[in-house]
Amino acid sequence: MEQRLWREFNSPLLGCVLALLCISLLSVYSATLNALTDYGRPLSILFPRHITNIVVGLVALVVMTLLDYRLFASLSHFLYIGAVAVLGIVLVAGRVTEGAQSWLALGTRTIQPAELGKLLVIIALAAYWSQLEDQRERWLVQLGGLALAAIPMLLVLIQPDFGTAIVFGMIWMVMALGAGIRWQQLLILALLAIPVGYVGWEKVLNSEQQSRILTFYWMLTDPSRADPDESYNIQQSLNAISAGGLFGAGWTNGVFSQNNYVPVQYSDFIFAVVGEELGFAGGTVLLMFQAFVLWIALSIAARARDAFGRLIALGVFGMILSHTLVNVGMAMGLMPVTGIPLPFISYGGSFTITTLAAVGLLESIAMRWRKISF
Repeated sequence: MEQRLWREFNSPLLGCVLALLCISLLSVYSATLNALTDYGRPLSILFPRHITNIVVGLVALVVMTLLDYRLFASLSHFLYIGAVAVLGIVLVAGRVTEGAQSWLALGTRTIQPAELGKLLVIIALAAYWSQLEDQRERWLVQLGGLALAAIPMLLVLIQPDFGTAIVFGMIWMVMALGAGIRWQQLLILALLAIPVGYVGWEKVLNSEQQSRILTFYWMLTDPSRADPDESYNIQQSLNAISAGGLFGAGWTNGVFSQNNYVPVQYSDFIFAVVGEELGFAGGTVLLMFQAFVLWIALSIAARARDAFGRLIALGVFGMILSHTLVNVGMAMGLMPVTGIPLPFISYGGSFTITTLAAVGLLESIAMRWRKISF
């Protein structure tokens, strides 16, 4: 039976992920080579940590591949409660960095529980909707799924982490569509979200986050009215990408990348480093590999043996898609600056490990799509 399982292993998925991780190693090395912190300390110490994060993430990928994904269905309640509890602890005992209380200290390292929370919420939503598959068009069922996503999303928004809250919302929407929500229901919920969004703007988002969104609006409509301080990140990112031209300035040779002109270029604006040093061609290759990963995730969802596996695959698709769209859009001035990392590319321990674990879940679903008979 084990041999039959491994015949279904999705090698193209692993190949795309490994190719992206190679681009990540090149990009993070270059992005941290000469970069300094606000206190003048070198950021080159981040590269060895990035290698460690990738190794741990690959171990998580292997472990999740070996585990039967259906085991998580019976554990979904505990996983969800644990995710919500830890997000609550972050609000009480979390470390504040760049205006958001999103991290927990573990010795000399920190973790961001919201990243693992994304995967746990995906599992919980998949278990919930798969158990109620024959009642999926009922309002109560859809509202229940919305509540499951809304609780962690609200806890993250209070931190405040607007970008991660957007990802939770995107995950819910993709999975809700896969679970059979009707367009009329989605339209009504969208209309109800307008007053909720207004309250969130007034009561939840801090002035810096509001300024970032307003800056994005003015950059699109009237750049002369944009706050110069808030628009600096976007402008430098655009300058770096445009300087790359077709084939780029060459690895570690970017003027903007190597002279600390692009803020947080090892994570939030990593695409600017790729665009400047590898050019349009390098950025296109990167996005093609991302697109292949997304397409494979959808194909795994389509072939999954049960609703639980199908919805998990759709949730992982939604998570990777939202991160990619927001991060690349942010670097190109098409989305507000929200601090969202680029999947498989950006530096970040919690996010890297969670994303690779999610790929392992996709592999587990792919390997077990056939109903093996004896």
